[in-house]
Amino acid sequence: MELFMGLFFILFFVAFFSILIRNIGEWFKNNASPRLTVPAKVVSKRSSHHHHHHAHGGMHHSTHYHVTFEVESGDRMELSLSGHEYGLLAEGDTGHLSFQGTRYLSFERNIL
Repeated sequence: MELFMGLFFILFFVAFFSILIRNIGEWFKNNASPRLTVPAKVVSKRSSHHHHHHAHGGMHHSTHYHVTFEVESGDRMELSLSGHEYGLLAEGDTGHLSFQGTRYLSFERNIL
């Protein structure tokens, strides 16, 4: 049993630090990327809900929001954004998307 627990903790820390290093790498890569603004269309929206149980009996809920944009070339990119920004967008909206690497900056909707 002790061997199993030891292996579990080793795997946990390896996974934790791998995710941490990947996220830090993505942050640096986004910062090094140019800020671009391109014509785009909102093609889909999705949200994912997560429930985290705590050892002390509590529960934490979080929601992640994602929008897929299509640019003029036909390429699509899914970006994460805040719940407020997510609520302001509707599928089919067209406008100008600003982003930096995989980081969403803003979307200015075309006014009809």
